[in-house]
Amino acid sequence: VQLQAFGGGLVQAGGSLRLSCAASARTFSNYGMGWFRQAPGKEREFVAAITWSGSTTYYADFVKGRFTISRDRAKNTVSLQMNSLKPEDTAVYYCAGGPRGATTRYDEYDYWGQGTEVTVSS
Repeated sequence: VQLQAFGGGLVQAGGSLRLSCAASARTFSNYGMGWFRQAPGKEREFVAAITWSGSTTYYADFVKGRFTISRDRAKNTVSLQMNSLKPEDTAVYYCAGGPRGATTRYDEYDYWGQGTEVTVSS
């Protein structure tokens, strides 16, 4: 069971990026999925999460109105559309999944992708 995150890159402030996370097993279509990020010298923090059905989403306050999480259960993918990016959004972004549903706690996810780096220049 693997998760692979991709889509990171370098973007100017105010720009957009779309991250995607591909799951290797159909099992993930029944899992809650989340995105977390970790900036240099900082702890990993919650960004967004989505329930297995896609009907409910959760966001950290600092991304509300700018980021959108979505999933395609048929394709076994989860995406994070990031708009109006700020330099403080610079971090390695990780996708995560697990059977305990969509949660904001990183220790409640069982599976993690390798991370994709996002750099926002000012």
